[in-house]
Amino acid sequence: AAFAVGVYLWRGRATALEFTTGYVIEEALSVDNLFVFLLIFRYFRVPRVYQHKVLFWGILGALVMRGIFILAGVGLIRRFHWIIYVFGIWLVYTGVRLALGEETEVHPERNPVLRAVRRWIPVTPDYVHGKFFVRNTGLYATPLLLVLLFVEMTDVVFATDSIPAILAITRDPFIVYTSNVFAILGLRSLYFALAGMMEI
Repeated sequence: AAFAVGVYLWRGRATALEFTTGYVIEEALSVDNLFVFLLIFRYFRVPRVYQHKVLFWGILGALVMRGIFILAGVGLIRRFHWIIYVFGIWLVYTGVRLALGEETEVHPERNPVLRAVRRWIPVTPDYVHGKFFVRNTGLYATPLLLVLLFVEMTDVVFATDSIPAILAITRDPFIVYTSNVFAILGLRSLYFALAGMMEI
């Protein structure tokens, strides 16, 4: 809210309204992420004490990846205006899937990236003091690294829904990115509120 006021004072009412609308849409579309995080952490049996670290680095990675996606999306729309219709069709498709109530499923054992990591880097059987890598007669990854990679790849999937949605509102990269940033930053706190409720 404070940032929206700052945008209003700096760039006017219309831009502040675009930011607020974009934030509300991004926050609503990010709710699915919370339940996926919960499924991932339960699947990998991540201790609660390590979940904070995974979400911190996961959100940091999401901010970088979304920045790249936003710049690419804005660039494509400015160069090929017709691509906005492709984004629109994709949003209709994902909306229909959501309306039909298709459940989000997590299948890490089928993920090709995680399979590649397991093939090329030995993985310790247990978590090691919240570390992503350890040295033990060579470099070993820990299961925490696999969890982080899966969280990052999940965000890439969700970005394919959320970024076209915000680009339908504004093409201003600053507004698109900042609305994404504030929505993503709120996910960490919302996740732990949800996780706490699920334990009750």
